[in-house]
Amino acid sequence: MQELTKIIGIGLLTLVIIIILKQYKPEFAIYASIIAGILILVIAFEKMTGIIELLQTISNKTYINKSFLTILIKITGIAFLTEFAVSICSDAGEKAIASKIEIGSKIIIITMSMPIITSLLELVVEILP
Repeated sequence: MQELTKIIGIGLLTLVIIIILKQYKPEFAIYASIIAGILILVIAFEKMTGIIELLQTISNKTYINKSFLTILIKITGIAFLTEFAVSICSDAGEKAIASKIEIGSKIIIITMSMPIITSLLELVVEILP
């Protein structure tokens, strides 16, 4: 709960700073947005390490393929970072670049997920008569 308060506080404080900057120095508003985004990501990723440790503990107790877990964690990280970059580009008015980042990241995510998809398809083929 404390982290959520920090995230909301950073967001609202940055909003006020951006509103003021847009009146006097609009070119600096994007920098405030980037800095706030990085601070929020750092706070969020600190919580993410706890989730990763929990997933690894569960994975060690089960027969889940550890490489699949690693792939899923990487894909989740890519999705978060992509959303951050897309938001920054959109805030800067660069929607074309934002859409290119989205397309590129989706292709990377699909490529990274191929071992999992292949394994699932092989399992389905084994089950089918």
